Parts: sequence; structure tokens; C-alpha cells
Amino acid sequence: MPKDNIIQDISKAFAIRIIKMYKHLTEEKKEFVLSKQILRCGTSIGANVRESINAQSKSDFVSKLNIALKEANETEYWLELLHETDYISDAEFDSMITDNKHIVGTLINIIKAMKAQQ
Repeated sequence: MPKDNIIQDISKAFAIRIIKMYKHLTEEKKEFVLSKQILRCGTSIGANVRESINAQSKSDFVSKLNIALKEANETEYWLELLHETDYISDAEFDSMITDNKHIVGTLINIIKAMKAQQ
């Protein structure tokens, strides 16, 4: 994977947004359980994408991106819970879920392209 890559950039930017949301949830809303879950999986997406850069093989590369995809799907679940329990507003949810869905779509496209090459 090239050093300057869209999935690496968007997953890192998303992780930064997740960290800021975590700080808001813990400091302003005094919510500590759901926020810890979304912090873990929302930042893990980019960590797994970054780990894929030095994958040992195409299969390992796809495996790392599949883990990132699973983390993105879990992140969507926690966003839904935070929204449906009124910890985040409609606007916050819409913005975060849009970014997350963009990451999911990008990961799926990369994984499909890599599998087609095998």
C-alpha cells in the first residue's frame, strides 16, 4: 500500500474525530461505558489499516483490512446506540455515520480488488 493512501488518510481523520467525540462524551455528558467502546473500535480501524502497510503477503494485507472492516461495522453499532440514547445529536450522528460508511465502502472496494487479483 502506498504511503499516501486515501483509506489511510480517512481512517486516521475518523480516529481523530472519534477521540474528540470520546472527550466530549466523557467530559460534557459524563458517559464512560459506550464512549470507551466506540473509542476502542473507532480508532482500531486506522490502526489495522496502518498495520496492513507492512503486510507479509496479499493474503495478510486483505486479512488486516477485513479486521478494519469489522471494526468499522462495530463502530456503526456504537454510533447507533449513542444516537438512540440521546448522547449524540442527529447532526453529530449523521456526520459520523456518513464518514464511517465512506470508510466501509472504501475498505470493501479495496478488499474486492485485492481478492480479484489473487
